[in-house]
Order: sequence, then structure tokens, then C-alpha cells
Amino acid sequence: MSKSVDIKELFAAGAHFGHKTSRWHPKMSPYIHSKRDGSHVIDLTKTVERLEGAINFVEDTVAGGKQVLLVGTKKQAQEPIKKAAEATGMPFVSERWLGGMLTNRSTIGGRVKYLKKLEEDMANGKLESKYNKLEVQRFQEEIDQMNHLFGGIKQMLQLPAAVFVTDVLHDVNAVREARKLHIPIVAIVDTNADPTNIDYPIPANDDAIKSLQKITDYIADAIQAGKAKAAKRQTQSEDTKEAESKKKEEK
Repeated sequence: MSKSVDIKELFAAGAHFGHKTSRWHPKMSPYIHSKRDGSHVIDLTKTVERLEGAINFVEDTVAGGKQVLLVGTKKQAQEPIKKAAEATGMPFVSERWLGGMLTNRSTIGGRVKYLKKLEEDMANGKLESKYNKLEVQRFQEEIDQMNHLFGGIKQMLQLPAAVFVTDVLHDVNAVREARKLHIPIVAIVDTNADPTNIDYPIPANDDAIKSLQKITDYIADAIQAGKAKAAKRQTQSEDTKEAESKKKEEK
């Protein structure tokens, strides 16, 4: 497994703070430690256990050469998700989940293809040679707007093998689409949400920036560890083929 989970780090990040007791979801009861000042306190020993399981799954998934889609459109989650995506090269959605991003890949894929073509034509000067400055400026504005919506999934050439979600209620549409397509979901689940809809629920505070950042960092570390394994396997495979080729030549 990649970096082991430190319960002290989770505590320092405030991952144990749940919602008001009046807003709780009964199915979160196995992950609740106690009540304090009218709010639930999450059992961080359970968080560690679940997070380690999620880390193992993510690492194994990426080691198989597959992608994990990172989703966090809530304001507090946007920066951690972008940071993780930039560090790992994984696709992400941080601004807005458009309906059909997973379930209507033909339409979304068409928009992404159009975006890439516009960027290519802008870069090689085709647009500048065919249109006046005002029209070129409008094309650039269109590119910027489309990147705002689709920039994070430009390199997602097929459906992801898993989806990581920072808030299952805020990004419920992402959860619904992944479930519809039977794509495994790894997600932070606070005390006000139903964990039974998530394949790898991580009971934790989904509002505090430090909590979101810490857990997303663990997921990013797992992705990096998986990529390292995949690269090692690729190198070993190439070395084996080269060795077999030399044997044949010697014969």
C-alpha cells in the first residue's frame, strides 16, 4: 500500500466533525463515535479503516493502467481536486457537473472533440488566417468557456474505472451516473449522507477544507503509487520481451 493513514493527521484536519444531530442519516450510525454540542463526532478509527481500503482499491485500479475521475464541485473541494488532478494527471470535474458526463459520452465526447479542434486551429494560426480579430477573440472566449466546463476531462478517452467524489450530496448527479454504469465509487461521506450507495465510503467531514485536502491527498498518493506500479510492470514486460527476443536470435 502507498502512504499509511495517520489518524493524528485526520484529527488535526478536523475530519471527525460531523453535522448537527438533527441532520444525521441513520445508516451512518456505525461510523459515529459520539455527540458533542449538538453535533455528531465521527469515529476516526473507522475512517482510517475505510480510507485504507479505498487507498488499496485506487492504487490497484491505477496499477492496472486505468483512470480515476476526481470530482469535487463544492467551493471548498475545487482547489484540492485540481491540485490532485494536476499532480497525478487524472481527469477531473471541479466547476460543474454537466448531465451526461458519464452516461452520454457521445454528446460530451463530441463537445470535447470540438474543443480540441478549436484549440488546435487557434494554435496553428488557422483561425487567425480565416477570421478577423474580433471573430478570433470570440473563438478564444468560446475556448475559455468550454475549458471551464470540459478542460478537466479532455484526456479522459474512455469511461473511468472508478470515480472519487468529495461530497456525495453536493455531487449527487456524479454518483447517480457512476452507479447507473456500475462504475465503483470512492467517496467522502459525512454524517448526513447514505453510505450504502458508495462502494468505498470514507466517513469524514466533507465541509472543512483541511479535511477535504488531507483525504484527497491520500487518494492522490494512492494514484501515484499505482502509476509507479504500472510503470514498473511495463518496464519488466519490455525487459522480458527483449530477453526472449535475444534468446531466439542466439538460437
